[in-house]
Amino acid sequence: MDIKELDKTLLALVFLIFIIGLFCLYSASYSRNVEFGVNLIPKQLTWMAIGLVILVAVLLIDYQKIVDMGYFFYGLGLFALFLVLIFGHATLGAQRWFTIAGFNLQPSEFNKIVFIIMMASYLGHARAEIVNIKGLLVPLLLTAPPFILILAQPDLGTALILVPVLFAMLLVAGARPKHLIGFVLIGLISSPIFWNFLKAYQKKRLLVFLNPDIDPLGAGYTIIQSKIAIGSGGFFGKGWLAGTQNQLNFLPERHTDFIFSVIGEEWGFFGAMVLVGLYFLILKRGLIIIERTTDIYGRLVGAGILTMLGIQVFVNISMTIGLMPVVGLPLPLISYGGSSLWTTLIAVGLLLNVGMRRTRF
Repeated sequence: MDIKELDKTLLALVFLIFIIGLFCLYSASYSRNVEFGVNLIPKQLTWMAIGLVILVAVLLIDYQKIVDMGYFFYGLGLFALFLVLIFGHATLGAQRWFTIAGFNLQPSEFNKIVFIIMMASYLGHARAEIVNIKGLLVPLLLTAPPFILILAQPDLGTALILVPVLFAMLLVAGARPKHLIGFVLIGLISSPIFWNFLKAYQKKRLLVFLNPDIDPLGAGYTIIQSKIAIGSGGFFGKGWLAGTQNQLNFLPERHTDFIFSVIGEEWGFFGAMVLVGLYFLILKRGLIIIERTTDIYGRLVGAGILTMLGIQVFVNISMTIGLMPVVGLPLPLISYGGSSLWTTLIAVGLLLNVGMRRTRF
C-alpha cells in the first residue's frame, strides 16, 4: 500500500458533502416546536468518528483479502437479516433495526456492501460461465436470499438496489448485454405478479406516485409537501434556517429520506445543483479508479460501489421531486443515520483501497 496513491480529492469530496449534511441536519432539527426538535448533530458526528475508524481499517487491509472472504460475509449478512425479522426493532410497520446501546443498526444497509464483495468474489472466478445465459442463473440465485429477506422487513428500496448493482457487475465481468436486457424484459412482464406480494402501504405509495391527490392527507402528503418545499425555494432558496415547510413542520421525514427537500427549499436550485455536482465528481473519481485498475476483482468492486451510490442518489432526489415512487432510500452522507453513513464510508474505503493497490497510470 502506497499512501501517496490515496485519492485525496475523493476523500475531500466525501468530507465536503458530509459537512453540507451537518448544516442540513441542524436546520431539519432547529425548531423546538416540532416532532424532531432535538439537535441531531452530536450523534451524526459520533457516527462519523466511528465511521472514519472503520474506513481506515478498510484501507489497511488489501481489498483482495476482503473479497476472498466474500462468502463468509454473505452468510453473516443473511444471518443478520434473518435475526432482525425475529428480534429487530419495529418502527412504522417496518422491522429493520437492531437497537444496541441506544443506537439503531440496519443490517440491510450493510448487506449492500456485503453483496458487492460476495458478487465480486464469485464473478471474478466465473467470467467464462456468465458469457452464456445459463451462467447467469447462479448470480441470480445468489441475489435472491438477501433480496427476499430485505423485502420481508419490508424495505423495497434497499432490496431493489441489489438489481442494478448485480447487472452493472455482470457487465463488467463480461456478461452479454442482450442477455441482461432479456432478464429486464422478463421482470417488467412479471411485474403484475410482484404487485400481489407488496404490502398495502407500498401499493398505496405506487398509486400516489401516479396521482398524489388521491390521498393528499395520507400517503400523498409527504410528496406534495416535498414538491411545495423544493418549488418554493426558487433559484437561490429562502436561506439557511428560513425554509417555511421545514421549520413549520409541514415536511415529514425531512432529516432522513426527504432531506433533499430541505436543501431545495433553503438553498434553491443553485444549491441543489452544487450538491448534485459534488456527487457527480465522486462518481467521476470512482470511474477514474476503475479505468486505471488492472485487477478484475477491483473493477468489479468499484463498479458495484459506484452503481450503488449513483442509484441511491438518483432515486432519493427523484422521489423528493415526484419523478419516482417513495421507496425509503437515504441520501448518502447527508441523511441522518449511522448505518447509512457507515455503509457509504465502507464503500468509499473500498474504492480508495482499490485505487491504492491495483492501478496503472
